[in-house]
Amino acid sequence: MKNYQSLNERVIDIKNNNQEVSRLIEEYKPFIASTVENHLGRYVEYGVDDELSIAMIAFHEAIKKYDITKGNFLSFARVTVKRRLIDYYRKEQRKSSRVVHAEPIQQQDDESIDIFAAESVKEYTEAQISQWRRLEIQEIKKELELWGISFSDVAKSSPKQEGTKQTYLKAIDFIVNNPEILDIVKQRKYLPIGKITSALKISRKSIERGRNYIVAAVLILSGDYQFINEYIKWR
Repeated sequence: MKNYQSLNERVIDIKNNNQEVSRLIEEYKPFIASTVENHLGRYVEYGVDDELSIAMIAFHEAIKKYDITKGNFLSFARVTVKRRLIDYYRKEQRKSSRVVHAEPIQQQDDESIDIFAAESVKEYTEAQISQWRRLEIQEIKKELELWGISFSDVAKSSPKQEGTKQTYLKAIDFIVNNPEILDIVKQRKYLPIGKITSALKISRKSIERGRNYIVAAVLILSGDYQFINEYIKWR
């Protein structure tokens, strides 16, 4: 398989190659399942839940229709999956509904079963989240490489003191919440230190020292890195 700088680039390159498309769908099944679970608010399982079949078709559709100028592929895919699920439920609502009567609960036996099932779902979900986080780490690694930054570089520039951390967070918040500055960072792969220090009245040296950490944080917070973002304690 080719070495791509980003998932976006990979999708554009393989969208007309059915074998590679199938491989990508298989690779991103955890992402597809996570999107469905977040939408439904419950656990789903391949081969059991129809929603996952619909979501896989939607993910395939997203690959075929993706335009790199429109932004991040995973964001586009997530929206496409959710739209198809909404369409599915609208069609289902048009059909006659059936009432399902529950059987009386045998409390003592069922409590053990419920506890076991809950633990199994929790374990599966945690494994799924870990797998998806690994995929996100691969993507942010590629994105940082475009800046010439490694994870080691980010670690070295991480703030050691609370005062320094607050200075970096101030810069990060400013960039993320300022579309003009964020566009420079994302599109031109350039950190406009002069604009940042002028607006925030902080020393240039502070921003230069924390450049790699600030860039990494901005890319994660402004990108489609849900699980990495939840994992990192920014404040």
